[in-house]
Amino acid sequence: MNIHEYQGKAILQAYGVPVQEGFIAETVAQSKLVAMALKKKYGADLFVVKAQIHAGGRGKGGGVKLARSLHEVASLTEQMVGMTLVTPQTGPAGKLVHKVLIARDVYYPGESEIREFYLSILLDRSKSRYVIVYSPEGGMDIEEVAATKPGSLFREWVDPCSGICDFQLRKIAFRFGLTGQANKEMQHFIRSLWEAFISADAQLIEINPLLKTSDDRVLAVDCKIILDDNALYRHPGPAAMRDVTEEDPLEVEASDNSLNYIKLDGDVGCMVNGAGLAMATMDLIKLSGGHPANFLDVGGGANSKTVEAGFRIILKDPNVKAILINIFGGIVRCDRVANGIVEAYRSLGTINVPVIVRLQGTNAEEAKKILDESGLHVVTAVTFADAALLVSRVLM
Repeated sequence: MNIHEYQGKAILQAYGVPVQEGFIAETVAQSKLVAMALKKKYGADLFVVKAQIHAGGRGKGGGVKLARSLHEVASLTEQMVGMTLVTPQTGPAGKLVHKVLIARDVYYPGESEIREFYLSILLDRSKSRYVIVYSPEGGMDIEEVAATKPGSLFREWVDPCSGICDFQLRKIAFRFGLTGQANKEMQHFIRSLWEAFISADAQLIEINPLLKTSDDRVLAVDCKIILDDNALYRHPGPAAMRDVTEEDPLEVEASDNSLNYIKLDGDVGCMVNGAGLAMATMDLIKLSGGHPANFLDVGGGANSKTVEAGFRIILKDPNVKAILINIFGGIVRCDRVANGIVEAYRSLGTINVPVIVRLQGTNAEEAKKILDESGLHVVTAVTFADAALLVSRVLM
């Protein structure tokens, strides 16, 4: 599950990770109150206004701007809230901004040099270990650094059993070129960030930029956190941070119906039970000359309600030219699924795209008979080869 920057910073603070302080605002009036509170606390007139959307590259799209007064905070908030922000990660459609983060500017002058770093923690499945990816060259152009100067990116693998070790903390701080108090602050920061990553059941924590201030403090100026959906039951607080306005509406509807759905850009909708069979079905569609329009797993307990919900979601995609239903009746009986398809078909009314159904497993013959005698415009298949042939024909 993706969360906003301000929500990620709240999680980090709970584990003692120093962050750039700020508060959320949805209106101009709220932004003024936040800026006044920050000014009273720090005595500064420099603020940062940051659009809150589930996408990176906000600075390049005009979603992160410096405000030099309370008036500018209000003006920038008025500009950003309600705008469609287009970044390299949103695509041309962009994302609608509903709220902004008003933060204290931490790039203040001082005796020491201000420096930006990059650091992230994620799982390296190829090594069955966590990996810390870091670079002494952080900031908005980290993608360019990775492409043109790969030697500036370092990796430190962490055994999940032993956790991060002191020598690894020292190694990272040393490669950042830090000494003295800044070195100690960096080691403490990474240790706390590691605790946050493990304790919050995160799949990714990315800090960019990771800032060393002019007074040798180390802060997370920005953060991106992805939480493990399967672990959210252990974290009711973070689970409540879900913002469905940032998600694809079809994926939200599928989630509400206990379906696992991911929208793709193809032309053949597929409805399958089981992730492995779903992947094989998508391969089948590709081999038949089509392109999957979605990944949709209805689970082992498919019934008329889930089948109807699956149909409704797939048909809302205007690119879909055909639907392939591929169900293996292990836990669920095929005849029950067939009856569910008939009920769903009649409930939804006219379905203007070809529907190919392959049911194998328990009571498969009875299921085929139910569909063949239903009078509906449904074509049945027995083998994968049959299904592939039918898909290729409807796409011709």
